[in-house]
Amino acid sequence: MPAPVGDLVAVSADLEAQQGGAAQTAKDLFSGAVGGIAQVLVGQPFDIVKVRLQTTTQYKSALDAATTIYKNEGALAFYKGTLTPLIGIGACVSVQFGAFHQARRWFEDHNTSAGATPGLTYPQFAAAGAFAGVTNSLLSGPIEHIRIRLQSQPHGANRLYAGPLDCVRKLGAQNTGGGLLGAVYRGQAVTIWREAFAYGAWFTAFEWMMNSDAARNGIDRAEVPAWKVALYGGIAGEALWLASYPFDVVKSKMQTDGFGAAKRYPSMRACFAETWRAEGPRGFVRGIGPTLLRAMPVSACTFATVEFTMRLIN
Repeated sequence: MPAPVGDLVAVSADLEAQQGGAAQTAKDLFSGAVGGIAQVLVGQPFDIVKVRLQTTTQYKSALDAATTIYKNEGALAFYKGTLTPLIGIGACVSVQFGAFHQARRWFEDHNTSAGATPGLTYPQFAAAGAFAGVTNSLLSGPIEHIRIRLQSQPHGANRLYAGPLDCVRKLGAQNTGGGLLGAVYRGQAVTIWREAFAYGAWFTAFEWMMNSDAARNGIDRAEVPAWKVALYGGIAGEALWLASYPFDVVKSKMQTDGFGAAKRYPSMRACFAETWRAEGPRGFVRGIGPTLLRAMPVSACTFATVEFTMRLIN
């Protein structure tokens, strides 16, 4: 097991300023919400290209998808379905950071009670990140499902849904026997797996880079300059998607699948098997180019916004 980070990430050097309790949790949640709003505004155009590439084979490349969307649907199409994530992703990122810091504080207390330094080991950072992802999946599953339906529907007069609420209503009506919850939580099992791998990698990568920088330069974590915070956040975003992308492909396919007789994938396992049979390994990386391109600015913006919001309110 790697040695504890120890004094390099002691609680006294953390951005939480030792407040703990309900007040600090509220600050974690608020900072995450601000970061989530910034994340959506920066990342939404990339996301619609990713979803189109994952769920259809009509585009030759990410550039072809982007130019075709612009030509046929106009510039505003890149923000199709934005209302749901703008509200929802703000809540999701809020939960991610709130749950991560709660889990981190639990590990710090556990390490202290065991007679060790409170700083987390990197496996503990990964576990705290995975906990944050699984907690977040309760929100991200239905929010992303509705967003994906809106992003992948036909354009113009042939569109299927008038908006998020209409989409929810129609999905519930189509899911005969399964009800509304079964409809909006389509693909939830693979969402949980994706979130655990994704946020375990995301938080661990960011914490390692921040702590290593502070130790290398003999400074407090709060003194790491803004450009480095953004850089490390961007690299962490690459780690997030490299760790979880095959799960995301399967999730997108299941969340654009039909209902009843039109249902192609009865389970996560069936979707993995069908994707492998039809497309081979390449099927699990379709759309990864724009995803990784999106990940750098989006994750950089998210971590920088959260980090500096926490510095301002602590």
